[in-house]
Amino acid sequence: MKRIFTVLVMIAVAGTVMVSSCKPKPKPLSEVIGRVWSAQLIKHGSSVVYTKGVATNPTPGYLNFRLDLSSPTSVTLKEFDGNTFTGQWEVQETASGNSLILKSLTPQPTGTSGTIQFTINSASETEFVITRTSGSQKTGGTINNYTLVSP
Repeated sequence: MKRIFTVLVMIAVAGTVMVSSCKPKPKPLSEVIGRVWSAQLIKHGSSVVYTKGVATNPTPGYLNFRLDLSSPTSVTLKEFDGNTFTGQWEVQETASGNSLILKSLTPQPTGTSGTIQFTINSASETEFVITRTSGSQKTGGTINNYTLVSP
């Protein structure tokens, strides 16, 4: 009887260790960000030009900004000035950091050759923070930072 009890306890301990060591596999970054994003906080260089919910934003057009990554490869970008661009998107994950690349955009945004690249600063299913890697001609050549939210 004592021997059976010892074996049962050992099985229970081993089972507990095995179950507790199984961690859910994290979602791929492309799946985490694969949704529609809207503007929460936008900076042109170091200047805040849009904060969601503020009535006196210097660039109120960001109210209608949308970055639609809900398709696995197709993107739609609606800019603060009302222009809409469609194309393809991909994520590049490297040891030095992750990037979001919008490519084959039509019509081609001014000065881009149809490609816009962003550094991914952070990403969750509710907040996505990215920084454009090159200056935007629309905003006077500034490097823009986007804090986006998914409703």
